[in-house]
Amino acid sequence: MLVLLHSGVCDRRMWDAQWPALIDAGYRLVRCDLRGFGETPAPDRPHSDAEDVLALLNTLGIAQATLVGSSYGGHVALEMAAQWPDRVNALALLCSALPGHEPSAELIALGEREEALIEAGDIAGATELMVDTWLGPDADETVREAVRQMQRHAFELQMSAAEEFEPIEAECDPAAVQAPCLAVSGAHDLADFRQIAARLADMLPNAEHVELSGAGHLPSMERPSAVTDLLIGFLRERVPVG
Repeated sequence: MLVLLHSGVCDRRMWDAQWPALIDAGYRLVRCDLRGFGETPAPDRPHSDAEDVLALLNTLGIAQATLVGSSYGGHVALEMAAQWPDRVNALALLCSALPGHEPSAELIALGEREEALIEAGDIAGATELMVDTWLGPDADETVREAVRQMQRHAFELQMSAAEEFEPIEAECDPAAVQAPCLAVSGAHDLADFRQIAARLADMLPNAEHVELSGAGHLPSMERPSAVTDLLIGFLRERVPVG
């Protein structure tokens, strides 16, 4: 069973190019929207996204899963794999965030600019900032519009909440991860995420790093065929079909 976890600027629709091919390859899968994204309401109390995904697995009767995570979804996947290693049999991480990573000045400045635009009520400006930052130069207008719609919807959904609750992050040691891992980076991504992908290949006991040319932070949308091929190749070697 595969569980697809989206980035912090998208929702489950970011996997539209991959999930049919993964099903055709014989895999069962689940796509979910984390709280405050897609069709899932914004949180109304403190919560852990990793615990939410674990609860989803329990509800569906899934004893063990392969987690495919993009950006923040990769962060959630790493939290799960470190805290409940017996529940995760493999990880495929695309431009993943990393628990405990110290952000660069560039990433901090980006967050400050985003927050300033939102506080000023310029949701359109904040959305365009995210689209311009997270997509590489080869992304066409169809991809840009898809990201634009998902990010704008997430902003609106999260701003509609009566109170803002950031996800609770548990202390976790990536060295506790036992599952084999594919760490993918985009050649045009911010340095933080390129460095994290390379670090994961050194930190985890059974990990490999692949960098995709022509991709920024969202390679599943920018290089969909290449990502699909990478995922299926990785899964065929390590995860039983079904």
